[in-house]
Amino acid sequence: MPVLEAMACGVPVITSNASSIPEVAGDAAFLIDPYDVQTLAEAMGSVLEDQNLHESLRTRGLERVKAFSWESTAHQTLEVYKKCLI
Repeated sequence: MPVLEAMACGVPVITSNASSIPEVAGDAAFLIDPYDVQTLAEAMGSVLEDQNLHESLRTRGLERVKAFSWESTAHQTLEVYKKCLI
């Protein structure tokens, strides 16, 4: 949820490339190895210094978060339940 919350606020996101986070973030975040401090520092510098990267991540994040509404989740969950009953 924090990744989506940040995207919804229009913040460029730098996040982990581990677990299910890349699936949620898609191409709308700067994905890094969570154990590589140097890579994190470089990613932060890039997002702060490169206005095009900053704006691209911000724009893609605002678009990506639209796929994760509560209404969409409810509909998808209902479809799963329907398939289980068949």
